[in-house]
Amino acid sequence: MQYFEARSTEALAFLRWLVEQESMSRTPDAVTALAENLGTTLNDLGAAVSFTRHNEAGAAIIARFDSMSASSEEKRLLIVGHLDTVWPIGTTASRPFRIDGNRAYGPGTFDMKSGLMIATFAIQAIRALGNKTARPVTFLFTADEETGSEFSRDLIEEEARSAHAALVLEPPIPGGKLKTGRKGVGIFELIVRGRSAHAGNDPRNGVNAITEMAHQILAVNGLMDYDLGTTLNVGVVNGGVLSNVVAAEARAQIDFRYKILEEGERITQAFSRLEPRLEGASIEVRGGINRQPLVRTPEIGELFGHAKQLAAELGFEIDEGSVGGASDGNIIAAAGVPVLDGLGVDGAGAHAEHEHIILDDIPRRAALLTRLMETV
Repeated sequence: MQYFEARSTEALAFLRWLVEQESMSRTPDAVTALAENLGTTLNDLGAAVSFTRHNEAGAAIIARFDSMSASSEEKRLLIVGHLDTVWPIGTTASRPFRIDGNRAYGPGTFDMKSGLMIATFAIQAIRALGNKTARPVTFLFTADEETGSEFSRDLIEEEARSAHAALVLEPPIPGGKLKTGRKGVGIFELIVRGRSAHAGNDPRNGVNAITEMAHQILAVNGLMDYDLGTTLNVGVVNGGVLSNVVAAEARAQIDFRYKILEEGERITQAFSRLEPRLEGASIEVRGGINRQPLVRTPEIGELFGHAKQLAAELGFEIDEGSVGGASDGNIIAAAGVPVLDGLGVDGAGAHAEHEHIILDDIPRRAALLTRLMETV
């Protein structure tokens, strides 16, 4: 704690450096530039750094710290974060990084560049203090988490296969709770096709895709089960061309969240069985499960209990909770690896203009992450 408290100014300068390197998802040049710059810093701290690159997402970082390990264990400790943010390039011009009292504001500060910062400083502390990690450590910082890790999934699954446990640097639940459960996510697109006709002269010769879509939306809404944590949200709907034309096509984008594995199968099967209500209409379903739920297993509970004990030794308390959003931790947990999520710096406003972190929490979170690296 003393080490990190003495370096608060240095930590904030590094965080500003990260935030000012804007890295919106699907802007590959910007994400790659951040990856390469941060990769240089990690290399200077003793990592063997490599990159995986994708034309649409940019570069992800794989940084392996072997020389400071106290053991030659084959299974590694995986430290997981993401480089991309939701903020368009240019946002920092109108909303720059700033300090206001006990808070630091700026696009990506909370989600999750402060997480990248404490990981970097944790390794720096272990090295400077002459300590050791319990096992070899890998930093995996992906390029497209905010858009579902479509291009990083294979890389994440590959790293999970050699992981003993994973610590995810996503923000905590505001108030500081770690995340020991996350809902799974599905993304579906529903396409309804009908038959166009003149709405005034020949309406009965048409099949209105929008009317059919209305029936299907009601059917989708009927699949929800709030008691089980199963929700579906028809978030975007469009169709038709003009008010005097019977709509020949309509499309809907649907977000699906679930806690229980069996619910994923139930909803997937229900989508495959959707039937049109109007004669002459047809339905096409695209998409499916994007991430399985991160379920709190006994192993995850044990990992949280260890973190709670370490935090108490450092002089503060932590609690746990479950959230509806997913992360790369879902993918790792699905591979059977214990995952402790939400280890980033406390704050609020993820994806919102008031996004910020709490400065007093930086030493606590950096110290906890360091002790986890030394003991897990």
